[in-house]
Amino acid sequence: MKYFKLLLFVTFISFSQNKTVIKCGKLADVKSGKMLENQTIIISENKIEKIVSGNYETKSSDVIYDLSNYTVMPGLIDMHVHVEHQTSAKQYLEEFTLNDADVAFRSVGYVKTTLRSGFTSVRDLGGTGVNISLRNAIDAGLIEGPRIFTAGKSIATTGGHADPTNGYRKDLMGNPGPEDGVANGVDECVKAVRQRYKDGSDCIKITASGGVLSVAKSGENSQFTIEEIQAIVQTAKDYGFKVAAHCHGEEAMKRAVLGGVHSIEHGTYMSDEVMKLMKERGTYLVPTIAAGKAVGAFAKKPNYYPDVVVPKALAIGPKIQSTFARAYKSGVKIAFGTDAGVYEHGENWKEFIYMNEVGMPFMEILKTATVNAADLLGQSDKLGALESGKFADIIAVDGNPEKDITVMGKVVFVMKDGKVYKTN
Repeated sequence: MKYFKLLLFVTFISFSQNKTVIKCGKLADVKSGKMLENQTIIISENKIEKIVSGNYETKSSDVIYDLSNYTVMPGLIDMHVHVEHQTSAKQYLEEFTLNDADVAFRSVGYVKTTLRSGFTSVRDLGGTGVNISLRNAIDAGLIEGPRIFTAGKSIATTGGHADPTNGYRKDLMGNPGPEDGVANGVDECVKAVRQRYKDGSDCIKITASGGVLSVAKSGENSQFTIEEIQAIVQTAKDYGFKVAAHCHGEEAMKRAVLGGVHSIEHGTYMSDEVMKLMKERGTYLVPTIAAGKAVGAFAKKPNYYPDVVVPKALAIGPKIQSTFARAYKSGVKIAFGTDAGVYEHGENWKEFIYMNEVGMPFMEILKTATVNAADLLGQSDKLGALESGKFADIIAVDGNPEKDITVMGKVVFVMKDGKVYKTN
């Protein structure tokens, strides 16, 4: 019996010492902004144990991945996606033809594609509630996908960008309220945030201005008072939430920033005054250039969008990249986000190209998709860099993105939480 117990103890010790070892060709150190050579990452279970420079003596029990011909970096984080849907000419009709189960089954493919394209974490900024179930299924290991932080249902005012009944005929329109993510006045705004907590959301998303794809006239008008925004932010703070604000119009951005939101999404008509306020208050911009380019292109296709959407898409879409350039050059904090779902999932990496086109170097862009994104999520202790103690979220691309940024579309290796989902 003593021998049996000793054997179990020795077996446990032996098993517990098994490591995963990744040999890196180039390793992107996002904190220093440098590419390091001849580095080896040692992983224990789901976390990075250490990173060593030079030779590392492996053991026969180690699992070894040789990425010495590739560029290794932290798993990417997209701070603005919609995991429940993907753009199509049928998207407005599908609101009436798809059940929640249909949405969920489609989403399984979207999140798998996202993970395999190198995005190991995403912030989902609005759906029906299926997004919460999808997060839970991924966390439980039932399906394959990135780590999801979701807002559940976005919060809007009546007729606002995230009012789910915009464009419906009168007998279908009804009067959705806080439970449905539609709130008017301070009391309803407080209730809407509390409902998101009850639903199981991770963060709050408000539509502080009109939007492009909603079936409503304006894409930029202010849609919350500053008192309503302040009530949302304070209640969110009580419940441990950060608040993201969809904004295209200048006045809406002023109110959102002064109201205390943590990020401005899109920021199309951002003025110098708004940029100054954002810098003073540490508010992030999540630019979503990819979405702007996509809606501008789709709007030129006959019957792709409803007639009321087309002029908004043509006016707003092309402006987002130039606004981002101004914000970046003025020193506004940037977190990477693309609005995936407005275009095809898996194309998120193209945002690297669009940010680079207006002068942002690769390593700075990578920082927005790692260190900055983790900070905005409130997850800097777990995500955003290749460091001891952080989750083993690691990807590799075929080539050197400092010389050719398009290799961000050539992801050859994906590890999330210590588990490999893609290799070559």
